[in-house]
Amino acid sequence: MQHPWNRSRFPVMMRAWHAVQHLAPRRMIAAAVVAGALALSACATLQTTVDYYWQSAQGQWDLLLRAKPIPEVIDHTSDAALKARLERVHEIREFASRELGLPANNSYRSYTDLGRQFVLWNVFATPELSLKPEQWCYPIAGCVNYRGYFREEEARAEANRLRDRGDDVYIGGVPAYSTLGYFDDPVLSSFVRWPETEVARLIFHELAHQLLYVPGDTGFNESFAVSVEETGVRRWLKAQHNRKLEEQFNKTQRSRAMFRELIAETRNELVAVYASKMPDAEKREAKKAAFDSMHAAYERVKAADPAMAGYDNWFAQKPNNANLAAMGLYNDRVPAFLELLHEEHDSLPRFYARVRELAGMDRAQRETVLAALAKRAPMPLEGVLPPMTASIGSPIATPPPVAAAPPVTAPPSIPAGNAVAR
Repeated sequence: MQHPWNRSRFPVMMRAWHAVQHLAPRRMIAAAVVAGALALSACATLQTTVDYYWQSAQGQWDLLLRAKPIPEVIDHTSDAALKARLERVHEIREFASRELGLPANNSYRSYTDLGRQFVLWNVFATPELSLKPEQWCYPIAGCVNYRGYFREEEARAEANRLRDRGDDVYIGGVPAYSTLGYFDDPVLSSFVRWPETEVARLIFHELAHQLLYVPGDTGFNESFAVSVEETGVRRWLKAQHNRKLEEQFNKTQRSRAMFRELIAETRNELVAVYASKMPDAEKREAKKAAFDSMHAAYERVKAADPAMAGYDNWFAQKPNNANLAAMGLYNDRVPAFLELLHEEHDSLPRFYARVRELAGMDRAQRETVLAALAKRAPMPLEGVLPPMTASIGSPIATPPPVAAAPPVTAPPSIPAGNAVAR
């Protein structure tokens, strides 16, 4: 067995050290924790554990090494579209802290050209006849319902391992993630060319994770961030007085709403099937029928509204339990959070204070309060759903085609970074 600290990794380690030695003390601590996790994992008997932590740290260092201040990129780039977009990103970033009360730090003030479509790939898994997602646990980030990889081939290898044991598996390409403020998260080439409203949505979402994060409760964290992004984008649009942006946003919202309805109907049907006492063979038949019906319904909706074609990539994966579970993590509690904001008279500072109170409760108590809020909500939130990712190739002027994954909170692959992927 090859020792994890082999000679070929020394140059990367040295570049990483030079990259982090100028970080603020809190970030140096985070870097030290990552190093400690790697050192501990070197004592493990499984080479796969060592390699997993190594790829996580190496991927994060790579982002730090390649990040450039946005003003520098604007001054030197010959790409007029990129220059214009980064100027708008600066305005969005200022709005996030000034108007939404999101962290005023150096995140999203630098730019990294990844040279690939996604920054990482997340693996979701569920049992064959259940919508309960698998959990993986890490230092600081706690337990999360996905496992992140900076290299697609490694994500697919993990997915194959989980399939071999009988699980339903979903691999989602992730355009961005949050390190929860331990590092200065850069704007990435994987999302910078999205439509402006989607870029704003993503930045607000990831900064919300820096504002508040509960280790071990993925659903709470993601639904909170989605509620902040939704509120933030609406306020951003109101301040812009730009009809074109509003039309773009409304079009995307309509597609999200239709997709959300398709997912919700299928999930509700399968929850009943899996909770029933019918034999497993019959459950498998009912499961296949439910997914076939969902796909047929999607084709009908798309025929009536071609804009729905943005979800073709998601349906091309032949969705299973893991796909549905991943979507639920990001949206199930959003109506409850938005009702809480409403009850606080749409004051974000008061809303954040109430959410911090929820974060301090034990999980069962927190769920009880959220369930009560959801019952008081006037109606399901239209279009909040998919934490979908987009293709890097999408031109700025058009909506990004949906790719394989929902946003997540941080690459749980970085145990010390509390990464939260979107």
